[in-house]
Amino acid sequence: MPHFEIHASDVAAAKAFYAGLFGWEFSPMEGGEDASYHLIEGRDIGTGKGLTGGMMTRGDATPTAGGPIRGGTMTFEVEDCDARYRWALDNGGAEALPPTDFPGIGRCAYVEDGQGNVVGMITPAEKN
Repeated sequence: MPHFEIHASDVAAAKAFYAGLFGWEFSPMEGGEDASYHLIEGRDIGTGKGLTGGMMTRGDATPTAGGPIRGGTMTFEVEDCDARYRWALDNGGAEALPPTDFPGIGRCAYVEDGQGNVVGMITPAEKN
């Protein structure tokens, strides 16, 4: 099963950011206490949903904000890319790519999450 992980220097702040941005919930993983490992549950993420995710304490220094991509970029579907982008900027995120239309694909944006990661969001183009 596909799985992704988000690394954060401040796990509590990162959990609050992603809970507000995507409505995710988090639960501590038994055996992951040393890394403050939390499992993610969301609309399309979690037990029995085909994709699982986790969040954990970053093992090294937080990358410099505004620097190049620091690993894989996760992009998640949202109903309103512009609204979620504004929410992110108002809640500790920073611009990485403002909402942009990609013909035949959808409207996409990227934000920094305040923890050294870049996360994307997309509202898919309507199929005709």
